[in-house]
Amino acid sequence: MAYTVISVFPETVNTEEIKSELKNNGFLDADIIVSKSRFDEESSTNEYEDDEKTKSFWNHVFVNDNDILAAYSKESIGKINLVVYASSLTDAQNAKKVLDQYGALKIYNKPSVNQSESETAGLPEDVYNGIIAKAKHDVYFLDKERVYSPNSNGMGDTMDSLGSKD
Repeated sequence: MAYTVISVFPETVNTEEIKSELKNNGFLDADIIVSKSRFDEESSTNEYEDDEKTKSFWNHVFVNDNDILAAYSKESIGKINLVVYASSLTDAQNAKKVLDQYGALKIYNKPSVNQSESETAGLPEDVYNGIIAKAKHDVYFLDKERVYSPNSNGMGDTMDSLGSKD
């Protein structure tokens, strides 16, 4: 079974050094994706929305795990995502060790026993660590640059449904 390992790093991390270490551990360049984020424009509320390709990637990877999906989506804003595709669970765990050594951020904590009714309760430990049992997909992937736009609350566009300006 193939795996996708997702990690989030601060925007100041040296991704070339991480990629080099992953390659030294047997991963191919084509299986290592570095995706940096940029802002379309600044938000006064610090709330941003993923671009369509990024939304599709998160939806594909996390399917019905809305809590984890929301955590990765939110924590990736303004940061670097590094995605590694692995052919086995052992390879995925090895990639995760390398990523953690270079400062990958902890994104989601496993719910405690008291929170066991959560929709993510009972998932394998690896899922909480960003190791997902999904193969590389040619349609759902992160671009080298993700663009975040401010969330608009209310009418940001003054154009009505017929295309007339107010």
